[in-house]
Amino acid sequence: MPLKKSTREQIRPVVPKLIALIEEVVYPDIWERPELAKRDRSLVTIAALICLRQTEQLRLHLELGLANGLTADEISELITHTAIYAGFPAANSAAVAALPVFKELGLIDSDSSTS
Repeated sequence: MPLKKSTREQIRPVVPKLIALIEEVVYPDIWERPELAKRDRSLVTIAALICLRQTEQLRLHLELGLANGLTADEISELITHTAIYAGFPAANSAAVAALPVFKELGLIDSDSSTS
């Protein structure tokens, strides 16, 4: 569920049909289709968000991806890999979005930097 309930409720008056599509089609239908595992859907979604530089949505999908079985190492490699195709600025922005998620979940040491 990429948008937290409070965010959905905040934007519902502006885009009620969009929220209905998210709640009635995207998650109960598209994300539940058996052809791709949720883990794989998360991997694809995170890559797309990085390439499109949609960092506002990225944090929530990083959390969802971790919940769906992705590891921090896999996400790190995904960010690095997308740099070649989407550009280094997009990958750097994704890393900035991933940093607080990884720190808050204890996936990296909050006092150290990674190489």
